[in-house]
Amino acid sequence: MIELMLIGIGTGNPEHLTLQAIAALKRAELILIPRKGADKTELAELRRQVCATHLDGRARLVEFDLPVRDAAAPRYLDGVQAWHAAIAAVWAEQIATCLPEGGRVALLVWGDPSLYDSSLRIAERLQAAGMALRVEVIPGLSSVQLLTAAHAIPLNTLGASVLITTGRQLRAGGWPAGLDTVVVLLDGGCAFEVLPPEGIDIYWAAYLGMPQQLLLAGPLASTGPRIAALRAAAREEQGWIMDSYLLRSSAVAPGGLR
Repeated sequence: MIELMLIGIGTGNPEHLTLQAIAALKRAELILIPRKGADKTELAELRRQVCATHLDGRARLVEFDLPVRDAAAPRYLDGVQAWHAAIAAVWAEQIATCLPEGGRVALLVWGDPSLYDSSLRIAERLQAAGMALRVEVIPGLSSVQLLTAAHAIPLNTLGASVLITTGRQLRAGGWPAGLDTVVVLLDGGCAFEVLPPEGIDIYWAAYLGMPQQLLLAGPLASTGPRIAALRAAAREEQGWIMDSYLLRSSAVAPGGLR
């Protein structure tokens, strides 16, 4: 039996880990650390720092090259499914090699394993393929929580709903009817540029919780171009970027009152 622990680690700051996450890490016999290419080596290093901060060296750390999604696939979801299958095959290979008799393996998941992360779906593939696998999820601080905390704003307005979506969906569908707050994750560009900016405020952050954290907020009409320029410069300098943002109708006051 393999016990797979999917541990939410926040966004790169070792202080983001909960006591539950630290305890789970200390139970692990094997910790798998993905490498995402030469331009994202810092992401693997941040996971190493988390382990160095909280572990005593008993767990075995094994790095592996994460398969790359085919961005040219004719159908987006088909490309994602093929990518997940490739990742599942790599997980299975590493687990079989490093824990042939079974044991506890941990994966350090950016943010929270249940929010716009596919680790649980990949684990289901291993179970469907016949691996004796028990999955435990240890929740972590999400980029949504860290974004609102960094800007000191509430996520929702009084009595209102919130949509959490992706840049792809915002670009395709525009502003959702009947909502005054939209949180956007996994935006490969600046999808907010498709929106008529009048009457919208934006709260944007990149590298949340890291030393190079960036924050900008204000009316979308004037702040959007500043974000686009800063985002491009940061990506050029760092070689990668993780950002998120909250969009809110400016008819709503910061405290949530209309």
